[in-house]
Amino acid sequence: MPQTDETDGLEERMIQNLEDIIRKFCDFVMEYKDHEGYTHHWVILLPEVQLAYNTSVHSVTGKTPAILEKGWNALLKVDYLNKKLLSVHPTDKYFQKMWKKQCENAEKCTLKAKLYNKQRYVKFHKKPELKEGDQVLISTLKFNHLKFSKKMRDSFVAPFTIIRIIGKN
Repeated sequence: MPQTDETDGLEERMIQNLEDIIRKFCDFVMEYKDHEGYTHHWVILLPEVQLAYNTSVHSVTGKTPAILEKGWNALLKVDYLNKKLLSVHPTDKYFQKMWKKQCENAEKCTLKAKLYNKQRYVKFHKKPELKEGDQVLISTLKFNHLKFSKKMRDSFVAPFTIIRIIGKN
């Protein structure tokens, strides 16, 4: 995915994450029925997807986007639920049941996504079998300091001999 100088790739990465979430979470024919029998399309869940994204801890920063942007996390509906309190409204129990069902579904989707990503990683990431003395080509894809056009430069430069292997990759 291309990156712009203004955002340093952050917007593009967030959009890619949201696309993945929506692709794994939503189905175009999926409809939900509430306790009163009304049918809702999955599009109404998009604000909840946004809230979930903004209040989830990211592995790189160790913080949520809401904390980094605003300094605080929004309270979720589950924060107000307390099993020890008496149910005042008849829809409370329905909401608790629906919330638990959504949490279980989200866990299943997360595990499915993790398994998919793990299989995809294993399928396409193989340990390079290089040793000292091998000849390799170097990609010029990240050579941005060169002044001439990308169209005019070679995709790879000369064969180089490996003198020493420093890391695993």
